[in-house]
Amino acid sequence: MAEKIKKQTYDASAIQVLEGLEAVRKRPGMYIGGTGSEGLHHLVWEVLDNAIDEAMAGYCTNIEIVIHTDNSLSVSDNGRGIPVGRQKQTGKSALETVLTVLHAGGKFGGGGYKVSGGLHGVGVSVVNALSTHLKAEVATGGGRYVQEFKNGGKPVSAIKKVGSSADTGTKITFTPDPEVFETTNYNYKKILDRVRQQAYLTKGVKIRLTDERDGKNYSFYFEGGIKSYVAHLNRNKELINSNVFYVEKSVGDTNVEVAIQYTGDFTENVQTFANNIHTADGGTHLTGFRTAITRSINEYAKKSGIIKETKDNLSGDDVREGLGAVVSVKLPDPQFEGQTKAKLGNPEIQNQVGQVMAEYFSYYLDENPNDAKKIITKCLLSARARMAARAARDTVIRKGALEGMTLPGKLADCSSKDASQSELYIVEGDSAGGSAKQGRDRMFQAILPLKGKILNVERARLDRMLAFEEIKALIIAMGAGVGETKDISKMRYHRIVIMTDADVDGAHIRTLLLTFYYRYFPEIIENGYLYIAQPPLFKIQKGAKKYYAYNDADKEEILDDLAKTQDEKAKGKKEAKEEESELDAGFVVTEVGKEEEEMETPVTTEEEEIGEKKIPGVNIQRYKGLGEMNPEQLWETTMDPQNRVFLQVTADDAEQANEVFSMLMGNEVEPRKRFIQTHAKSVKNLDI
Repeated sequence: MAEKIKKQTYDASAIQVLEGLEAVRKRPGMYIGGTGSEGLHHLVWEVLDNAIDEAMAGYCTNIEIVIHTDNSLSVSDNGRGIPVGRQKQTGKSALETVLTVLHAGGKFGGGGYKVSGGLHGVGVSVVNALSTHLKAEVATGGGRYVQEFKNGGKPVSAIKKVGSSADTGTKITFTPDPEVFETTNYNYKKILDRVRQQAYLTKGVKIRLTDERDGKNYSFYFEGGIKSYVAHLNRNKELINSNVFYVEKSVGDTNVEVAIQYTGDFTENVQTFANNIHTADGGTHLTGFRTAITRSINEYAKKSGIIKETKDNLSGDDVREGLGAVVSVKLPDPQFEGQTKAKLGNPEIQNQVGQVMAEYFSYYLDENPNDAKKIITKCLLSARARMAARAARDTVIRKGALEGMTLPGKLADCSSKDASQSELYIVEGDSAGGSAKQGRDRMFQAILPLKGKILNVERARLDRMLAFEEIKALIIAMGAGVGETKDISKMRYHRIVIMTDADVDGAHIRTLLLTFYYRYFPEIIENGYLYIAQPPLFKIQKGAKKYYAYNDADKEEILDDLAKTQDEKAKGKKEAKEEESELDAGFVVTEVGKEEEEMETPVTTEEEEIGEKKIPGVNIQRYKGLGEMNPEQLWETTMDPQNRVFLQVTADDAEQANEVFSMLMGNEVEPRKRFIQTHAKSVKNLDI
């Protein structure tokens, strides 16, 4: 007899109400974007943003951030101090209300802040909710006050007055909850970059960062604001206009600030901010800026006779090649997309930014004719290259069509047509390509061997890049097109795996491929499609058992385990012999197999002879390249989803990534030389 299914009652009692900060602990990702490293650092940004808001309001000149040895972090400022008086709606002090009630703060009614980054009023209360301990210290109205919270925002006691103070300010110290976050280890470099950025965006404020874990400390103070920021972004690049264009003007309640400098790069680097919040996805301020700069340059080019007819107008892409700029707006009521504030949506900002840009950039071009001529020459060169690139791209696409959309001959494609399940391995050389083709799973793994090193696309426009056969084959194999016709939704593989040798040449090829993807297919990185395979460096064999080590540390660990196992076996044999001797006292015992043991000679490599652990019967093989592995080994170690190790390529900090690629792969030699000299001593296992 079938068992009756028990019906669940769905009535009012099934509706759960999360009060106070419970909702934050239940769904932290809704408030801070996740519980990994990014979420952890989002707590820091929320507290820092409050101090920056005081600076933008004109009440704060000093901010200090300290990473403590006990995993806590503190942010202090010399602003007005969070109010401590009784808040009518909650009946609690204003300080406790701000720290324990979502959507509570001085940024809604206009009385506290005219301009602010944290407009949702959930910032510091979310930090409290996701901390095991938070301590707020406030100096205001001649007094010093303290209140502490624990276990996700529960007050330890009411607010206390602990003394008097002639100064004002706020200090928040919090310890992130290890049960919420995957890691509670702060990244000093990440915080340092954020602090530098905020110091550039807020003229006249000094920000100091101290890391008590290792004694590092750094201070920032910039009078030039975003003008200095643009100079910083372009410091390792060839400059086109020596004079940085800069304008700051208020339009109604909105403050617009723009700085521009062109470089010899072939890509655009425009950073946008709204109320000091980095809007990574742009928004209306970016749209207004782009429209205005394109119109201004075309008007000047026509007025000066460089462009004769309307049909010769420069496009937005032509004007933006090599453009380095910072656009910063401060407005009373910004409309961001979500709590992470990646895109600005205020429609009025587009016209306000466009108005300021069109007027003052036209003045700049008129007053700096030499710089104007260099900029327009750069743009015209970009336009000619764009036309050549379009012809080259059309040739690539047309060739594919004429061949019946046949893929490159060297590509060993997979059977699956499901892009989400398919993988493309970009392999160094035909030898490794042969092993990979034989060892792969043909159902979902495709192999594309590359011959030699591809072109460094950091120094080449699209037309020159498409003349390179290996790059052309790679673009056709991926199936998403390139340039103006690029469509990532048509990608034939959702996992692109760079698989090169673990030597200097392999690292160089890997870097060239990463440059290619970062400059021309950043969407592949953003979507998480790009990976780097990690082939093992060593095969360690003892008898029939095989072990693979991916680095020297792995190798040492395996050898230690083998030595320990061997010692335990030897100890066991010795104890067994002693027991046997006691039992067989008075009898002659013959050791069977001793001759075979003496005849067994340990197989060692050259590396073992020069100081490796010598373990009888252990063979250590160092792979100098992927081609040395047979197909079975390559599958087992590097391609089998059950065993392989991949590194996923991300570019969370676009500004830093752009700087690194420009320095390592660009035309300017001196920055690269300084980098090598600085880091030469830290390089391990240099293959000369």
